[in-house]
Amino acid sequence: MSSREADRKPRVKPGGTVATRRGIGASAGRIGTLAGTTFLQLLRMKTFYFLLIFSILVVVASTFNVLHHTGEQHLKLLKDVALGAMSLFTSLFAIVATALLIPSDLEDRTLQTILAKPVPRYDYILGKLCGVILVVAVSVVVMDLIFGAVLYAREEMMVAAELAGATESGGFAEEDLAVLEERLRSQGLNWNLQNAVAAIFLKSCVICAVTMLVSTIASTSLFTIIVGFVIFFIGHLQSVARDYWMHALDAGLWKRLFSGLVALIFPDFQIFNVVDGVVAGEVIPLGAMTRMAGLTILYVMVYSMVAYLVFADREL
Repeated sequence: MSSREADRKPRVKPGGTVATRRGIGASAGRIGTLAGTTFLQLLRMKTFYFLLIFSILVVVASTFNVLHHTGEQHLKLLKDVALGAMSLFTSLFAIVATALLIPSDLEDRTLQTILAKPVPRYDYILGKLCGVILVVAVSVVVMDLIFGAVLYAREEMMVAAELAGATESGGFAEEDLAVLEERLRSQGLNWNLQNAVAAIFLKSCVICAVTMLVSTIASTSLFTIIVGFVIFFIGHLQSVARDYWMHALDAGLWKRLFSGLVALIFPDFQIFNVVDGVVAGEVIPLGAMTRMAGLTILYVMVYSMVAYLVFADREL
């Protein structure tokens, strides 16, 4: 009997009646328990050390005082560096942390112990995935708080310095000073920045799901990490390559089919690339964020289902 059939097989009570497992509530409880265990497992691996590097980077970026940079340009540079670092660190963390989970459980025999209990393999996959996504979410929140605090402090310093300089130079009416302050604060801390942070988190969720799929196939963490990075780069470049292939070249039927197959297998991470627009002051509409969230859910569901189908028939 395959593992997938064992997951579906009902249990028989002593009296002879057939009893299925305790349903959705029990499954959610198992997934929650596994997610919590995964969260603690990643904490013990000291995976949050990269937050220290991020903090140092943001603080250093806030002290940049490039010649001829105005207050607006300084704040824009700080946002660009901080959000870029946040995107990079969460992506790297999502790949590495997810790649370590299944091999680690195999090495210390934890996986066999878990599956020996009445825990279906899809509960195990979803529990591990939810656990690593939870760690990523906590990491994003912490980085967002650090970034917000530093940006707000620099914003207040820049506004005070710019207004003081304008007042001392003279020739500025009250209306001009108000416009100057408004222009500076538009580049400071605002709610639109949270759209960029949300997009970074959603992209990391997709990365976690696709890396989890790879880990169900791979035998080592190193192989999973390498393939995860390859998929990461393909996901960022495929839209550019597809546009060039489809428009710059005379795309025939086979090229179109191949391009569609690549787009179907590999996630298009350019969909989540809103950081540049947010830094430039572009307001991301709610509809765009909703579509991004819906696409993330679809990606995670599809990759999780394929991961289960692969993992269910894997001999451990």
